[in-house]
Amino acid sequence: MATGDAGKLVLRLSLGILILLHGIAKITGGVGPILGMVAKAGLPEAFGYLVYIGEVVAPILLIAGVWTRAAAIVIAINMVVAVALVHSQQILSLSKNGGWELELQGMFLFTAVAIALLGAGRLSVGGIGGRWN
Repeated sequence: MATGDAGKLVLRLSLGILILLHGIAKITGGVGPILGMVAKAGLPEAFGYLVYIGEVVAPILLIAGVWTRAAAIVIAINMVVAVALVHSQQILSLSKNGGWELELQGMFLFTAVAIALLGAGRLSVGGIGGRWN
């Protein structure tokens, strides 16, 4: 087993599981707050339901390693929208501890970009074959 493939697996599982937990919270707690934020931003309220694609479907695909690059791109877009809707005032802010106020969102976004560039690796359902893996 190549260490590069193991590293890709660690990235996929880390991001996939952590984002999926946010999706599960939205399934159990409801998407109401998201719909409100989307409507407040002037977008169609139905647009808020796309959070289920970005935080449930895409992470499951990422974890399995199927359509990995596409799933990572969806997660990256989801994070950009989340920052724009919820965290735009914090983009240039530091926390009380000196770190970037958006460390978590930034880590999710940039990890998704890295996975989109790297692909799934051999330790995935999709393997290394295919343009989107």
